[in-house]
Amino acid sequence: MHHRLSTQKLLAEALGTALLLAIVIGSGIMAERLAGGNVALALLANTAATVGGLYVLIEVFGPISGAISTPPCPW
Repeated sequence: MHHRLSTQKLLAEALGTALLLAIVIGSGIMAERLAGGNVALALLANTAATVGGLYVLIEVFGPISGAISTPPCPW
């Protein structure tokens, strides 16, 4: 049972980290396109999208892994 729990934690952390990376990159691209050259607006949009995405990831994967989001040390 312990091995299964550890595998679930590891997979949840790996998937959560990959999705967070996609959220950060995607929100950066989105913010750059929507801001029209306004760096402050791009930073604000990027931050808001990243915070929203991180909140969702923590809510989804938190009960499984503890929401650490670092695959090398999920315990």
